[in-house]
Amino acid sequence: MANLAEKPAAEIPFDVERLDRLLDDMGIDVLLATSKHNVQYLLGGHRPIFFEYMDATGLGRYMPVLVYPKGDAGKAAYIGHRLENFQTPFETFWTPEVQMASAYSSDAMQKAIAYLDKAGIKPKRIAVEKAFLPVDAGSVLEQTLPDTECIDAQFVLERLRALKRPYELAMLRDASELVVDAMMATIAKQTPGATTREITETLKKEEVNRGLDFDYCLITAGRSLNRAPSTQTWDEGNILCLDSGGNFHGYIGDVARMAIHGEPDAELSDMLAEIEDIQRAAMKPVRAGAIGREIYVAGEAQMYKSKNHNHMQFLAHGMGLTSHEAPRLTGKGPVPYDGYDEDRPLEAGMVVSVETTLQHPERGFIKLEDT
Repeated sequence: MANLAEKPAAEIPFDVERLDRLLDDMGIDVLLATSKHNVQYLLGGHRPIFFEYMDATGLGRYMPVLVYPKGDAGKAAYIGHRLENFQTPFETFWTPEVQMASAYSSDAMQKAIAYLDKAGIKPKRIAVEKAFLPVDAGSVLEQTLPDTECIDAQFVLERLRALKRPYELAMLRDASELVVDAMMATIAKQTPGATTREITETLKKEEVNRGLDFDYCLITAGRSLNRAPSTQTWDEGNILCLDSGGNFHGYIGDVARMAIHGEPDAELSDMLAEIEDIQRAAMKPVRAGAIGREIYVAGEAQMYKSKNHNHMQFLAHGMGLTSHEAPRLTGKGPVPYDGYDEDRPLEAGMVVSVETTLQHPERGFIKLEDT
C-alpha cells in the first residue's frame, strides 16, 4: 500500500517550474484554483474533512481557493473554510498565507481578492476554473476586478497533473487493485437470483471495507445492456459485468470485470478472449516517447479483426484525480474533448485506462478495463 507519509511535509508538492512555464505560455499572472481535486493536488493531499462528500451548506456552497502568482510561490495563499481550522494542527501547508475563515463561495472569493490587494499583486490576466467557479464567486471577481481578464485554467492544471509523481502512481495502483479485490469478493458472495441493485450494494460495502470511497458501479446482467442497478436478477448461466470506480485518497481506480453463474460456453469464452487480445494490443505501445495515437491504432486494428467489431467500442483515456483527464488520445471518442496528445509523444508518469466493450445483441454486455 502507498504510504501517505512518503510525501515531504511543507515542501511545494508539484513541479513549480512546469507550472510557471505553463502559466507564462498563456500570459497568466495569477492562478485561482477552486476545485477540490486541483486544490488537493496543489496542496499535496489536503482534503476538507467536512466537505469531502458534499459542497452544499447553509445559504451557499463550499469553495476553496488556492492563489498562485506566477513565478512567486512565496506569495501563494490558501483560502479555506472555517471548519478546516480543525485540520491545521495536524497538517502543514506550504503556502505562506493560510486563511481558514470562509463560509461560502462568494466570501471565499472576496477573501482571495483582498489577499491579492494586501500582497500588492495587480494581475492583468487571471486563470480560473470556469467549470468549478460558482456564478456568485465569478460575479465577485468580475465586479471587484473589472479590468482583469479571466481565462480558463483547465488546460494549465490538467497538463500539470498529467505527469504523476511516484506516490501518485502508487495511489492509482492501490486504487485499481483494491477495486478488483472488492469485485472478486462481491462475485464470490452471490447466488443466482440476486438483483443488480443488491450486487451493487455489496460491492459498495466491499470497497468501503478496503479503504475506498465508492464512486459508482455500472452493472449489467444477462442479455441486458442497461447499466443502472435495478431489480433485474443475475441468474444461472448468465453473465455479469461490473464496471466500478473506487476513490483512494482522491485517486480513482476504474476497472471492469466479468463473471458468470456456471461455466461459459465456447462463444462467450471466445468473445472475452477477443476483448483481452484488443486490450493487450492497445497496452503494448504504452511507453514514454510513443505517439499518443499509437494506442488507438493498435487497439482498433485488433478490434476490426473481430466479426463482432460492429458491436464493439474501444476507448483509452487518462486517469488520476479525475477520470478522463490527460493524456487526451483522441478527439473522436464518446466523451467529447480534443485529441491534444494524439500527435504528441507520451511522457513518463502519464497514466492511461484502456477499455474495450462488446454490446452483443444476443449475449449481452462484455467488457474489460484496466489502468
